[in-house]
This record gives sequence, C-alpha cells and structure tokens, in this order.
Amino acid sequence: MADQAPEHHRVVIIGGGNAGLSVAGRLRREGLDDIVVVEPREQHVYQPLLSHIAGGTARASLATRPQAAVTPRGIRWVQDRATDVRPDCDSVQLGSGRTLGYDQLVVCPGIQKDWNSVPGLADAMASPAGASNYEFDLAVKASRLLRDLRRGTVVFTQPAGPASCAGAAQKPMYLACDYWRTIGVLGDIRVVLVVPDPTVFGMPLIDEELARKIAEYGIELKPQSELLEVDAGTRSVVIGRADGSVREHLHYDVLHAVPPQSAPDWLKATPLPAPTDSRGFVEVDPETLRHTRFSNVWALGDVAATRNSKSGGALREQTLVLAKNLTAAMTGAPLPKRYTGYSVCPFTVSRGTVVFAEFDDSYQPRPTIPLWTGLARERRLTWVFDRHILPWVYWHLILTGRA
Repeated sequence: MADQAPEHHRVVIIGGGNAGLSVAGRLRREGLDDIVVVEPREQHVYQPLLSHIAGGTARASLATRPQAAVTPRGIRWVQDRATDVRPDCDSVQLGSGRTLGYDQLVVCPGIQKDWNSVPGLADAMASPAGASNYEFDLAVKASRLLRDLRRGTVVFTQPAGPASCAGAAQKPMYLACDYWRTIGVLGDIRVVLVVPDPTVFGMPLIDEELARKIAEYGIELKPQSELLEVDAGTRSVVIGRADGSVREHLHYDVLHAVPPQSAPDWLKATPLPAPTDSRGFVEVDPETLRHTRFSNVWALGDVAATRNSKSGGALREQTLVLAKNLTAAMTGAPLPKRYTGYSVCPFTVSRGTVVFAEFDDSYQPRPTIPLWTGLARERRLTWVFDRHILPWVYWHLILTGRA
C-alpha cells in the first residue's frame, strides 16, 4: 500500500496559548480559512492570573478553561504536539506520527521552563517548601505556603536571560508582604528577592516605584545575583554571580523560584533558530515577524527571537502585525505592518494597587496614552484593570482576535 499523502492546510499554527489562538482569530477575521492550531493540552491557562493565585488574590478556577471552548470559531484544533519542523518540505511532524503540510507556518509553542538547569531546583519544587507562579499547580501551592507562613525566611528568585515576563517573579512577593503586614507578622518574616540585574527592573521610573515598595516592606534585595544551587533537604540555596565570583548561602522556609527559560528542546533541533542561538529561539525579522530564511514561516510570542521583553502584553501588537503581514504575503503584496517592540509588565505591588510598566525594546517608556507616564505610578485604577477587566478582555476579545 502506498504511503498516505500528508494532510495539508493553508495555515498551521504551532501552539494554542495566548499567541496561537489570538493570531488564529485575527487571521480568520482577515478572511483566511483552513487554519489549524496544534496544541496538546486540554486546558487553556491564563498565565497572568497565576501571580494572583500565588499571592492569594484570585481563585485557581478562574485561570483555566477547556481548550475546545476557547478555540476561535472556524479554527480547527489538532490535539497533538509538534516534534519537528521541516521547512524544506513545508511540513510539521506530530507526536502521533501524523504529518501536516502547510502553505504558511506560525510558530508560537511558548517557552520552556528549564527546571533542571539549576542543580536541585526541580527537587525543591517537588518538596513541601518549594513553589512558583510559573506553573498552575505550583501557583496553587504557593498560595497555601505564603498564606500560612507566620515566621521564617522566604526567598524569591528571578532568572537571568530571556524569560516570559521575568518581572512576574516579584508579583506574589508584594502580595504576600501586604498580607503579612495586614495580619501583623511581616516583622517576623525575612523576605529576600534575588534579581540578575543591577536594579530591580531596569527603567528609572519603575525602579523608583518598586524600590519604594521594597523599602516599605523591608525586603532584602540581592541585585546582580542568580539562583545557583538548591538543597531541598537542608532548605538552603546558593545565590551569586554565574561565574562563581560571588556566592552566598541562604536558608529558607519557603522558596518561590522562577527557572531559567529557553525554546522547547524539539524546536532547538530544527533549522528555525539561528545557528548561534543556544536558547533556540526562532530567527525572525523583529519588526515583520517573518523568518529571515524561510519566507512562509513566522513566529511570535516568547519563542520568537525578537528584541522586546517577552510578555503576554507584547502579543496584542504582535498578533496584529503578523496577521496583516501573513495575509499580505499570501497575495504577494508588500508587508504592511511593523512591530515596535512594545511590552508591558503590571507589577501588583499591594493587594489593591499596581505599577504599570510599559516600555519598548530599549526599555524606554512607551505609555499607551502618549506622553503620559502616570500609569507607571502605583495606582488603584491599574489594579482594577489588571485583576478584573483584563481577564474578561482576554477570554472574550483577545483569544477571538478582536483585541
């Protein structure tokens, strides 16, 4: 019997997270059909809410919905995982053994959390005292650990290198500190924040706001430091510089860690990353989001080798740019849109206020309201937007390609 011809589609999208579904919705609204989204997970997770879950300001049930329920109308969901991309023959290999051919390919499977890259970190997350707001189950665990703590040492760590909304590592810390202050135990808890950069964020305006909250809560800031080793048995960590020139040992009662991150291992082995990129991000023009070597391949979100800070907030502009450019490319027209490098990180600095950091790929302020940086100050208004309005917008507008 002859081999079955590979299944073929106009557009194949690898990844059914925020990037994949929202760009699928936009492409459908541009008039394209025969679009499939490859995504293995049955449950879709709204990642920004994990910080609120970990910090005790949102229920876990609010962060998930069935993947089938959030896939835009007119888009076919293939519940499978991509294992290889062969751009020379315009095909994607799936874990089930199926092959999908494509006219256009969009790559956005999300970023890989490299828990095993720090010795002992994976074991620490499996222990009773380890948690993180970067995984659903660990965020639920963090909520219990931080809520029940009355004394001791809590270490919060932020990874070096590209990471998905790296500043989100700090959000549960501020929420927990505000809670501990409210119940009168903050003075009995040592809070340590480990960040890889010289300052807490990298923008003077935002650094000023966050430094004020750090001083207000009595947090010990350890700049230019990384998590180097963890011993879950003794509940101790080694922090310091990656080259080993500075090392400090800390005991912890709770460790809230965010791991180093990179592109998925399967993607690193494909021709899509630049040969010199050890982290395996897809090589694209950072403005058009088109691959620099394969004209019918596109990438966006955390896995794209763009210059911006990786965040969900960057996707609104990226999905619009990619949808318009891909549609134009299919007709042979010039690419009409350029991505500006916009990104955003809302810092929940208390249980009722947010510092809203909006910036470009040079970490210069880029406020949504031109020339007004007022949202970068601690405000109640931005808390309402981040905690209550944005989740509704995400489920009802962003994932359908309407916002």
